[in-house]
Amino acid sequence: MLETGQTTNPTTKSIADIGWDALTRKDPALGALLDAEAAYQTAHLSMVASASVAAPSVLCAHGTVMSNVTAEGYPGARYHPGAVHFDEIERLAVERARHVFGATYANVQPHSCSSANLAVLGALLPRGGRILALDLGSGGHLTHGADASVSGKYYDVAHYGVEPDGRLDYDRILDRALTHRPDVVIAGASAYPRWIDFSRFRAVADRVGAWLLADISHIAGLVAAGLHPSPVDHAHATTTSTYKQLGGPRGGLILLGKDHRATAPDGRTELWKLMQRAVFPGFQGTPDPSAIAAKARALAIASGGAFQATMKRVVDDAKALADALVELGYDVLTGGTDNHMVLVDVRAAGLTGIVAERALEECGILVNRNKIPGDPLPPGVGGGLRFGTNILAQRGMGPFEVRECARIVHNVLSSIQAGDATHYELDGALRDAVRDRVRALCARFPLQFDDE
Repeated sequence: MLETGQTTNPTTKSIADIGWDALTRKDPALGALLDAEAAYQTAHLSMVASASVAAPSVLCAHGTVMSNVTAEGYPGARYHPGAVHFDEIERLAVERARHVFGATYANVQPHSCSSANLAVLGALLPRGGRILALDLGSGGHLTHGADASVSGKYYDVAHYGVEPDGRLDYDRILDRALTHRPDVVIAGASAYPRWIDFSRFRAVADRVGAWLLADISHIAGLVAAGLHPSPVDHAHATTTSTYKQLGGPRGGLILLGKDHRATAPDGRTELWKLMQRAVFPGFQGTPDPSAIAAKARALAIASGGAFQATMKRVVDDAKALADALVELGYDVLTGGTDNHMVLVDVRAAGLTGIVAERALEECGILVNRNKIPGDPLPPGVGGGLRFGTNILAQRGMGPFEVRECARIVHNVLSSIQAGDATHYELDGALRDAVRDRVRALCARFPLQFDDE
């Protein structure tokens, strides 16, 4: 609602101006926290692999009057009135998703990739149906049948892992499939630094008569830019988040390719119709119109040349980071990377993941702890670090600057005095010096946006 004295019939821009003015005057505590977060993101060196930075136009699309719209269902078939503009926005987002990923069908309503995964599994599997997926400790995801997830509680789950060299062995995966005879095979990972051969996964699924679900949440930007093979025409269904690498809002997508008209498990329904029903009314109620508007904007950016150039820099930076860390003596899993992700076993340095993460954060560097293959430590501690170069590339940093980042990281990690698995000491003077160095580097390379 507009404040007293404000003009009626405002534009989106005027509403944003009015809202920010009211927020800072009437809720200065919240306004100050939001400003503090903006400053924090500007001055900290983020190498979190599961994150990217949304462009201002994406943030703007996400904070509009579309939040006032309630409309369950799909364009042209809503269960509420007043969706005339939302219908067009959702159609626009669907068309852009299809264009960016070369898909025949796209559902833009999932609130996250986790929601998308659960909807697809719910559509394709009865309760107790069998899944074959990458083990969480080998780089899989919670929604791929982990014990802590509803996917691990409602379905019968078998796992495949990685080999001692940290890579997938597709012949071994086939052996697991022949042994366990899954109904759904999941291809995808949250911590795997190499290309995934989706055609080999489809061959495995076909051999045992299973559906193939490809989760590309972490590599969606690379797939969109043609820098990683696409699963869309290999998998029966492909899912992704829209924020990890696409620079979009929190949300997910379901994509179908050439199998969109395949007959669903009920023997009657086409696959695309099954996906529609699985999202609504199956697993979600009202969609988030503002998030869908922001997805539409992010997908428009992802179709441009500047985004493709950024994704190329993401890959170049990751290779440079892996090489630099190897040269500094770190155990880099698989010896390098094909994507944006670099996994490091820090146990050889006498550290745990949580100690390394916290010490780096003290110094203004954000990297998350991660379990690594064969890791006996619990997930909250972990024996590894997962680095990512999405945001470094968005800052315009190239391989030269990334090598500087690796040296800064090494400066911190090599100075930690570890106590036990969760406690450590770090010299205060060194911490302050590294903070200054990080702030200077971030100032030299402020966040950039492919806001074409």
